[in-house]
Amino acid sequence: MLFHSFEFIFLFLPTALVGFYLGIRYRREAALAWLSLASLFFYGWWNPIYVGLLLASITFNFWAGVGIARLPPGTRARKAVLVGAIASNLLLLGYYKYAHFFLGIVNNFAGTDWKLGQIILPLGISFFTFTQIAYLVDTYRDRAREYRFLPYLLFVTYFPHLIAGPILHHAEMMPQFERAPGRRGVADDLALGLTIFFFGLFKKTVLADGIAPHAQHFFETAAQGTEPRFPESWIGALAYTFQLYFDFSGYSDMAIGLSLLFGIRLPVNFNSPYQAVDIIDFWRRWHMTLSRFLKDYLYIPLGGNRCPAWRRNGNLFVTMLLGGLWHGANWTFVAWGALHGIYLVLAHSWRALRLRLGLGPQARSRGGRLLARAVTLVAVVFGWVIFRSDSLATATRVLRGMLGINGYAPLPQDPAPLLWIASSLLICMLLPNTQQVFARFRPALDTLVESPPPHRFWHWRPAPAWALGSAIVAVVAVLSISELSEFIYFQF
Repeated sequence: MLFHSFEFIFLFLPTALVGFYLGIRYRREAALAWLSLASLFFYGWWNPIYVGLLLASITFNFWAGVGIARLPPGTRARKAVLVGAIASNLLLLGYYKYAHFFLGIVNNFAGTDWKLGQIILPLGISFFTFTQIAYLVDTYRDRAREYRFLPYLLFVTYFPHLIAGPILHHAEMMPQFERAPGRRGVADDLALGLTIFFFGLFKKTVLADGIAPHAQHFFETAAQGTEPRFPESWIGALAYTFQLYFDFSGYSDMAIGLSLLFGIRLPVNFNSPYQAVDIIDFWRRWHMTLSRFLKDYLYIPLGGNRCPAWRRNGNLFVTMLLGGLWHGANWTFVAWGALHGIYLVLAHSWRALRLRLGLGPQARSRGGRLLARAVTLVAVVFGWVIFRSDSLATATRVLRGMLGINGYAPLPQDPAPLLWIASSLLICMLLPNTQQVFARFRPALDTLVESPPPHRFWHWRPAPAWALGSAIVAVVAVLSISELSEFIYFQF
């Protein structure tokens, strides 16, 4: 079941809301149980068989967490339970997501022809696995503790985040599950949540799906062996760049809006990443909870920046390499992660050089910041080409075309893709993002604006003009639902 499907919007969501608020009138635990069952139904709609796998993973990690919490801190037994539980999670993820990939590597090197049967990737397995690994590590660090199965079940299965994030922390969600919303808060959250949800739906069905055919046709043609030329390579690459932006931004908005309907705030996961002034800034804005996970549970344990520069650079590279592999079992994702690892090493080195020269870590002039944004966006676009391509050979053909090596061609006669790209660029660079529009109501846990923000005419407020505008956005978004396309991050 997809967020932008009619059965979700008009059947599942109203039923889940009615059951939740009726449960609150009776008992908070009843509401949590109902929301857990609704989340399991939502997950099972895709493939009921994997509900059992999800429940088995949850049960295993819950009892592993209980075991870690009950053992004395600093003991070998406690660490052994943590290591064993993390290894079990990674083995499960590795089997479903990477078994064919690594077996192919073994066959290539050993000259063997070993085969596995068909393995269907369970939806959202990367997200619920990482969420639970974070919980186990936080329990080991005495930052989390849970002895009740029902709240933990909801923490993992909570449907607004289950399939494509954000990656949650136990400590930021459990206090909200325990707190019943007040009557006035319910009305505010329903109005705010529905508006943000339909803003996200508009991004998906109108903007992302509108530009998607141009990107899809280009990359399918390149995958068939065509050598794309300049500027068609740039048009295809930029079309995917903005498709992915609005697709993921739309999902992130819809997740926050859906969660607000139940009086629960999720962390921000997307913050105008194409306005970043360098790659460091980009990763603080793009898939922010994944960046947080990689930093807290991989980069810092490797040594972080509390070590010589050469080792810090190695930690950055390894972290991004594994972050790339997390996205999928393909050499393109490994190469994309490695590229961003190199980007980050160069960005940190550039900042360090600027500091030694007494210039500050970033350009301060308006022209300097605009140039920094342009260079960063171009670097990101080159990375997205590798990310989107079905193979390194396809990525190489497209990159050669972007560099003009495949030759030049006149602009296409059809102006549609150019208009899509130009309008998308203006939206990403000039318009406020969703968190800024709704900042006065702080719809997420870690709203990234000053509090209270200075008043702007584009700030959302419960007024007739905004109600009319939001209704128009909602109608256009719903009417634009045609042939359903999955969110891009569903495949991860």
